[in-house]
Amino acid sequence: MKWKPDGRVQLTGSQRGWLLVIGAAVVLALSLVLLFLLTQATDNRLLYERNYEQLYVLNMVVAGALVLVIVWMALRLFKRLREGKFGSRLLLKIAATFALVGFLPGLLIYGVSYQFVSRSIESWFDVKVEGALDAGLSLGRATLETLANETVQKSKAAASQIQDASDAAVPMALDRIREQVGADDVILWSTTGQALASAGESRFKINPERPTALQLRQTRQQGWSSSIEGLETSDQQGTGKAHIRVLVQISPNGLGIMLEPRVMQVTKSIPPTLVNNALAVETAYREYQERALGREGLRSMYIGTLTLSLFLAVFGAVLLAVLLGNQLGRPLLMLARGVSDVAAGDLSPKPTLQGSDELDGLTRSFALMTQQLSDARAALDKTMLQVHTSRANLQTILDNLTSGVIVLDDQGIIQSSNPGATRILRMPLAAWEGRALADMEGMATFAKHVTTEFENFLGEQSQHGLDHWQQSFELHASALHPALQMSDDSQQNITLLARGAVLPNQARLLVFDDISEIVSAQRAQAWGSGQTAGA
Repeated sequence: MKWKPDGRVQLTGSQRGWLLVIGAAVVLALSLVLLFLLTQATDNRLLYERNYEQLYVLNMVVAGALVLVIVWMALRLFKRLREGKFGSRLLLKIAATFALVGFLPGLLIYGVSYQFVSRSIESWFDVKVEGALDAGLSLGRATLETLANETVQKSKAAASQIQDASDAAVPMALDRIREQVGADDVILWSTTGQALASAGESRFKINPERPTALQLRQTRQQGWSSSIEGLETSDQQGTGKAHIRVLVQISPNGLGIMLEPRVMQVTKSIPPTLVNNALAVETAYREYQERALGREGLRSMYIGTLTLSLFLAVFGAVLLAVLLGNQLGRPLLMLARGVSDVAAGDLSPKPTLQGSDELDGLTRSFALMTQQLSDARAALDKTMLQVHTSRANLQTILDNLTSGVIVLDDQGIIQSSNPGATRILRMPLAAWEGRALADMEGMATFAKHVTTEFENFLGEQSQHGLDHWQQSFELHASALHPALQMSDDSQQNITLLARGAVLPNQARLLVFDDISEIVSAQRAQAWGSGQTAGA
């Protein structure tokens, strides 16, 4: 933080960033509190109606803060664009793209949701919905009654197994009955309400739950009774407390005053899914009846909550779009500026970001690449300087050699030559570079012999390990260019001692010397020796 001469405070980039983050965090916290209050009010219609104005004012305050932040950031962005700062257009495109991504879907969802809520609430409270809920309740009751009747029939059919069973055989018979009926518990009671035998869960109870007097009286009157119990104590989490209780009277076949009828009690649990479904239908029916009485308040509650929530969400999306655009644009701008500098030949060290995301890592990678390019260019410049120096030294050596040097390709095309070759052959070889040696006037025979020697050398090189070949050639005056012929017949023939080798790039190096004077001297000496011997 710095103070300007006019008294204003100048914030650094990092301080402005932290200030923006803190402001966004405060707005986010207020937004979360507002959403929590809206959620609580939506669940409680009375609470919503009582605090609607306060919620609306709070929402407007948060939305106003968001609008101020967005306007401030937009003004800063347009100021950068007007000043022509590098990357301003890129930042504008990124911010606009993210803003549209958040704004347009929010408006679309709001419009569709508003139409759906405003036009569909009335359709929830029609005769078909109420009839469907009534049918659901009836279906649940019918299903439970069917399950109870099925248990009664199975229990009556299985009761004959213990009609004349002895006291010792009764427990085993009760176990078989429990398995046949699929019950949880089977108890044999006396008419006085005393437990004679049991099978299942009641076996481990000291005082099992006895039938009521009403149930026993009903059983004596019609021979059986059934009841569905525990629905009022069950919940929708599947505790499984609901069950069907069936009482069947068992009369002995024999006659005698000592024989008395007994009562068999069968207890079977109702499946938790069926209980949950029945309770869910009942709860939905009760809530439907409650909300049908206050449908106008329900409509106002949902439309108001939808409007406030989506209004906040849209402005929050715009703010996040600007923030994300700034965060994404910063490393991209650094990369764009760095690419522009590299394209202009500036390989100086580039700034980097120390964050942990991929874009920050990309700036570090780009800076490393730029440094490597700088090092590579420095090494290349040094190598090129050495190459140019070596080439200049080599060219100086070749220019001052008395021997002739010609470099040919595999087709006999002249690639380069030195002044010594021009002097020995008396031909302007520099003007013939890029053309075949055989095309030069008077050099066809010489070129043919050189090609033959190279072919023989390449064929024998792998067998004998030779690194060059050497051969002498004689160029006749009749084959040379007439303008270059000399008047002295003894000096019109040129004798060359040539050596050939293959360069690493497969080019052919031909080095030759003019040994005409040596050969002439040898011939003169031999001629003089012959005359002396003849005398």
